[in-house]
Parts: sequence; structure tokens; C-alpha cells
Amino acid sequence: MKPALVFDWNGTLLDDTYALLETTNVILDRFSRPSIDIKTFRDRCDVPLSRLYHSLGMSHEEVEAVERDEGALFHDTYEPLADKADLREGARRVLELAQRESALLIILSNHIVAPLKSQLRRLGVDNYITEVLAFESRATQYKSMSKGERLRLYMENHNLKPSSTFIIGDMPVETDIARDLGLTSISITGGFVSTSRLQAARPDYTIDNHHELVPILQRQGFFSGC
Repeated sequence: MKPALVFDWNGTLLDDTYALLETTNVILDRFSRPSIDIKTFRDRCDVPLSRLYHSLGMSHEEVEAVERDEGALFHDTYEPLADKADLREGARRVLELAQRESALLIILSNHIVAPLKSQLRRLGVDNYITEVLAFESRATQYKSMSKGERLRLYMENHNLKPSSTFIIGDMPVETDIARDLGLTSISITGGFVSTSRLQAARPDYTIDNHHELVPILQRQGFFSGC
């Protein structure tokens, strides 16, 4: 059986951590709050992002203002910055190898389908991806089905076996999803949260870049021809 590789997008495949940090600081400045550095960001980052804003001292009313007009303040700041982001180290090679090995490549994201697919086309990797599972629009972001539920239904509908499904992400939520669904969890450092927070979630594996993913898959009996 061919493996299914389930990748988070932001901070995992897309190297947009500093784009989100800059967006966060723009929002903080809008409400006369002090900016934060990358360490503070990785110590506090959480989803939905309202949790991050609250942890940085923003009031309920200020967070509501950020979320007004379908999150226009966030998206109008973040998207142009994300347009300059590249894939993370080794990601393109892994996607190419996975396609060659006929593995399923699924993106599971809290982002929105249309801009995510636009980024895939910009980076020239859209033809590698089997499916994008994400929110349908700004209006439904964080308001409809969770990542875990979205993946569970997809696996049921496509008869994917947990034993050959791997989830790769840069936040503890991916490890939690893996634990709930019986998948193999692989955390990648250097994304949205600190290494200590990733390790506290107890993933099956921790990697620093996507090159390190291939040997893990080989030890599990996949990608033997690579």
C-alpha cells in the first residue's frame, strides 16, 4: 500500500513564519501594543489566532475588530507577505519523490482554499498535491469543520489506513490529530511554535527540515526506491 502524507501548509511546507510574525506586529501596532520578537511569537502562537492576540494582551473588543469584515485586517496584511515566501528546505524534493512513489499528498490547513491553491501554483507544486483540505472562505475560517474532523472524514471516504498515513506539521495540533486518528506524527521545527512546545506534545518523530522526512518513511517501509 502506498503511503498518504498529510502536510500542514503554513510554517510546514510554506516558509511563512516571519510573514505571520510581521502581520502580527502590524496588528499589534494598530492597537498601540508593543511588537514582539520571534521567540515570543513561537512561545505564544496558537490557533485560532485570536488565542495568540489575547495572550499578547489584546482586549476582546480589539480582537473582534481584527476579525471584522471577515478578517480583512489580517488577510490584507498577510497575503502580500506570503506571496514572497518560498517552500521550506527539502519540501520540493519530498513532494517530487512522493509523486514518483505514487504517494497521496494531502494538505490539511487552517488557511483558505483559494489563496492556498494560488500559492501552490505560484510555487509550481500544485500538480504534486492530491487534495487540499482547508476552510472554504474567510467567512467560514475557524467556524466550520476542524482540521481533525476534516481529515477523519476524508480518510473514511477514501479508505485510507491509519497505519500508512503520516501527518507532518509545525504545531502541537497535528500531533493531537495523529493521536486521535491513530496516525504517525512528525513535527517539524522552525515553524510557528518553539521546539520545546512541539516536544511537549510527544510526536512520534521530530525533524528540522524535510530532507529528514525521507529516512523516516524508508524505515517504515516506504520510498524504498529513493
